[in-house]
Amino acid sequence: MRTLPVLLEKEFRLFFRSPFLPKVVVLFPLMIMLVIPWVTTLDVRHIDVAVVDGDHSRTARRIIHKIEASEYFSLRGVEADYAAALRRLEAGEVDAILEIPYRFERNLTARSSEPVHIAANGVNAIKGSLGGQYLAAVVRESIAERIRELGGEDSAEGLVVVQNRYNPTLDYRFYMIPALMIMLLVMICGFLPALNLVGEKESGTIEQINVSPVGRWSFALAKLIPFWVIGLIVLGLVMIVARLLYGLAPEGSIAAIFLAAALFIFTMSGLGLGIANRSANMQQTMFVMFFFVMLFILLSGLVTPVESMPRWAQGLTRILPPRYFVDAMRALYLKGASIADLWVNYAALALFALAVNGWAALSYRKQL
Repeated sequence: MRTLPVLLEKEFRLFFRSPFLPKVVVLFPLMIMLVIPWVTTLDVRHIDVAVVDGDHSRTARRIIHKIEASEYFSLRGVEADYAAALRRLEAGEVDAILEIPYRFERNLTARSSEPVHIAANGVNAIKGSLGGQYLAAVVRESIAERIRELGGEDSAEGLVVVQNRYNPTLDYRFYMIPALMIMLLVMICGFLPALNLVGEKESGTIEQINVSPVGRWSFALAKLIPFWVIGLIVLGLVMIVARLLYGLAPEGSIAAIFLAAALFIFTMSGLGLGIANRSANMQQTMFVMFFFVMLFILLSGLVTPVESMPRWAQGLTRILPPRYFVDAMRALYLKGASIADLWVNYAALALFALAVNGWAALSYRKQL
């Protein structure tokens, strides 16, 4: 019993002498409590809407004004025709299209009007579903008010039709399977290189490399290339599983998917190696990698739509590599987008890959 207080004192001294652990104990809970509740919301906001007004009536103006006044929507313009609005939807400039047909108000009281059509982007199942429902509710309310003013029945039933493009049934599996592929690559190609290097540090085998003529770039490539190959093989396997078990096949080019994945794998493996170079033991590496994984999962759009986050959080996502890979994977899988459509995402991933791997190589120091 007299030994226990001595051992406890020793452990506490080691803890507070560590340049790493006290900072983690303070900063990690603060990050969890101050940041995460703001960004992990399923309340969909900032839904970008384009209106195709074929009626130019009082009812159409009322619907447009209600959309402008709502905190959930951002009106991105009134288009002359549906084709122009659809091009904006396919380009990702808007999340939904509201089409008001010709002579809608004139035929309203007779219940012979062609229904108002809403086309929502179903690539993001949560935002597509809730956004379409929100927009339909606003339109029905506006139509019901106008019907009462015209002396008709107080009902807008059957006058609004919602279509979810790219994922018509809003099957949540189709939305989440590309996200699960991304999480696998983060774990396999981020954690494994880091743990591999730190394991060599703790076992002492890294000392043999430190006294050898191996250069830092050769060392970095030798550590990274195996995990690049493993990551691409894993991606191919999970794509096969998704096709066989869930019937989900990519609409876009498989080569484009593997190119985006390769750039992302380069980035994640470089990040893991760089963190391991700066870590003294397995414990530090695990804490830092877990910190980054939490940020990547919660701030990349994997779970919560980026557009529903606060503005400052949306800005933060632009410096996170998974944000660009998430957008690319879902667009390639569900929309059939091409490399030309997603050139910004590819360029960003390439820059991240160069920067992170360069940092990983430069952070390696030959020290005994």
